[in-house]
Amino acid sequence: MFTDIVGYTKLMQENESAAVGILKDHRELIRPLFASHGGREIKTIGDAFLIEFSSALDATLCAIAVQSALNDRKLSRGEKLEVRIGIHVGDVIESKGDIIGDAVNIASRIEPLAEPGGVCISGPVFEQVGNKLPYPLDKVAMSHLKNVREPVDVYRVVLPWVEVQPAELGAAALDTRRVAVLPFVSMSPDPNDEYFADGLTEELITRISSVRGLDVIARTSAMNYKREKKSVSQIGRELKVGTLLEGSVRKAGNRIRVSAQLINAKTEAHLWAQNYDRNLEDIFEVQSDIAQKVAEAMKITLLETEVQEIERRPTKSMEAYENYLRALQMIQTGNLSHQSEIIRRLERAIELDPGFASAYASLGNLYVEISGETMSFREAFEKATPLIARALELDDGSSDAHMANGNLALQSLLDFRSAETEFKKAISINPSNAPAHFWYGSLHRAMGDLAAAVVDMNRANELDPLSNLIKFWLIWLLFLKGDHDEAFGLAESRADAWSAGGRATLAYMYLLSGNRNRAEKEAEEGIALGSAQNIYDEARYSLVMANLGRPEEARSLLKDAESMGLKNREFLAEAYIALGDNDRAFELLEEGFADSPVGFLLYHREPGFDPVRDDPRFLSLIQRLKIPKPQA
Repeated sequence: MFTDIVGYTKLMQENESAAVGILKDHRELIRPLFASHGGREIKTIGDAFLIEFSSALDATLCAIAVQSALNDRKLSRGEKLEVRIGIHVGDVIESKGDIIGDAVNIASRIEPLAEPGGVCISGPVFEQVGNKLPYPLDKVAMSHLKNVREPVDVYRVVLPWVEVQPAELGAAALDTRRVAVLPFVSMSPDPNDEYFADGLTEELITRISSVRGLDVIARTSAMNYKREKKSVSQIGRELKVGTLLEGSVRKAGNRIRVSAQLINAKTEAHLWAQNYDRNLEDIFEVQSDIAQKVAEAMKITLLETEVQEIERRPTKSMEAYENYLRALQMIQTGNLSHQSEIIRRLERAIELDPGFASAYASLGNLYVEISGETMSFREAFEKATPLIARALELDDGSSDAHMANGNLALQSLLDFRSAETEFKKAISINPSNAPAHFWYGSLHRAMGDLAAAVVDMNRANELDPLSNLIKFWLIWLLFLKGDHDEAFGLAESRADAWSAGGRATLAYMYLLSGNRNRAEKEAEEGIALGSAQNIYDEARYSLVMANLGRPEEARSLLKDAESMGLKNREFLAEAYIALGDNDRAFELLEEGFADSPVGFLLYHREPGFDPVRDDPRFLSLIQRLKIPKPQA
């Protein structure tokens, strides 16, 4: 791997002392990244590095980490320091601490082809890493490199912070039928009316998802751009979408003004734009028209059933609808402190319109989501059951209601077949329902079909690419399935985004794969971040420390975990098993099972339970789950 600072010679000529200082900071920042990815520093050549790696994947992931770190520093400090990186794989000859050969020469010639802040790799590297990276790869050209006899295929790693001319992106990189609805901007004079813009965004996502043939990015990823000021092309690359819908809404009294634009992410050309000046009660017609205009721009002919779904008016009461939108905005924050207010708003919406199916479905889903968190499983399921049943009675075409019904069947009744039927129904109604794919993957995991679980979770990740929760479970499933290189590649590419809990799982993965030194390093770094966030983090670190032969630290962490309460007892049990206290582990598992079997159902295949799989107490718990045998 070759790295080179862009414009360093010019900077030296303009201000030598400043250039020397920048070079020193640059080296201090990126040298640890070389080491952490298994790189060996061969030499520095002025402002350039030559680094050797044992694998092409490690080299490419290191290059991405370097560019990410430099980009973060540029954003925080306003520095304009940019680096180009080139990577090739091949045989080298080592001589007096240096390495020479065609492979080195080719890497040095590929590096200048990279964009400032970018990474370019050769064809042989592409063959080894092509399906293992978190970012797409775009073929640049077959280049005739200086002093290299044969032309070499060169590929660009499409990094979201690198400004590339849209026309240069490969057609496969951005699919125009992958659509993101960006948060509509609130232009209302009253700042308290921002809920209306957020609600409109979510409703448009739902309606456009009704159009077959479109992949619509989930709201949890789309809402990340609410305060971001990024170009259309950059957002397109980050979300891997070819089309973006953006706009604004102004609400003043009983009048609304909605502006919407559909934009090609590759060319930034406007495919369609329109303004709507209407009365407030016309908002449903505006949503329907926007959804149909999107379909027309995508050259999709709508079926009659799709038109009916898009044009359906969810409620007759605008007051009920406004309560519903306010609840949606609070749900979007993920802040459970709003729980009582969300419930009050949704109950009020139902009171105002007893036929408002979406309000029933949202309230039922909320109870399912908070079960075992701020409300006991039993109480939450008892409240959710009639709400979801009523939602389906009013609208059997509700994807969210079928998803919630599947969760009830799985978590409350251990009815695996009904759960599968409901998840499949939810996905057939709305193929872009990322949570439905997530829960279908969780069902497959519980049943032991890891291959199917990975497919489902990967689909959820495609639809909600900025969700750390989905990314986390995809990584863990890949690891459990045995795809370790892919799991580590995806995990390390997201290391800057992981919480202490994510670090704990990465440490555990390294431990299970036999890399004790890296496991210890990740654990210590994660604990330094501040692991006392939740019971999962503390229990996971305790599990790692116990397996590293540091039982006192493990018990201290476990004590902290238990002080947080006895939810998620399965994680605590794994830690006690690692410490050799199986009796305490089974006490916790029995307590958890009595509250709800769902925790043991979802986590009984964890490697931490391997030492007790033949224990009669463990076998008894498995039998009580009544997991069906795979169908032929």
